[in-house]
Formats: sequence, C-alpha cells, structure tokens
Amino acid sequence: MRPLLLIPLLFVATGCTWVHMAPGASAVRVAPSEPSGCEKRGEVEVSVKHSVAFIERNPLRVREELETLARNEAPGLQGDTIHALGDPLRGAQRFAVWRCAR
Repeated sequence: MRPLLLIPLLFVATGCTWVHMAPGASAVRVAPSEPSGCEKRGEVEVSVKHSVAFIERNPLRVREELETLARNEAPGLQGDTIHALGDPLRGAQRFAVWRCAR
C-alpha cells in the first residue's frame, strides 16, 4: 500500500522548483540571442535533475531552473546578460555571460 502513496508525491515533486534566485541575479537580463555591443565575460554550464525516480520532470520547469542558475552565476563573472548556447540536454545547458552597457 505504501508504494501507491509515493506515486502522487512523485508527481508533485516533478513540478516543484528547487532553484531560487541569488542576490543580484534578478538584475541579469536573458537575451534571446547573442547581444551586440557587449563584452563577453565567459560561459557557464548549469545542470538540474531532469527526472525523479525515472519520471521526467516538466521540461518548462527544468528550462526555467537552468536559466535561474545561469543568472545566479552571471554576477560572479561581472556579467549582466546571458543567452543560451543551445537547448537543454538531460538537465544541463550552457550559457554565455555578457556585460552590456545599458
């Protein structure tokens, strides 16, 4: 009987956000493509769990968490803008970090 109780818990857990915005990361802009007139500060690779107990998490939620993690990393590189270098793959994604004159 107990394994049946775990199934609803897994479905709830697959929709939860486990990543929170770090101080300063809310000011980091997400660009849809490589920004012009900006200085490239580096690249970061971030990753999150894409499945829980063999159940795939919501892809939109995974994408949001990856973006949040990349935004969290940008201030450490003196960056204020990020853009994805590709699509997420098995819970991992690379982002370029830029410093743009606003």
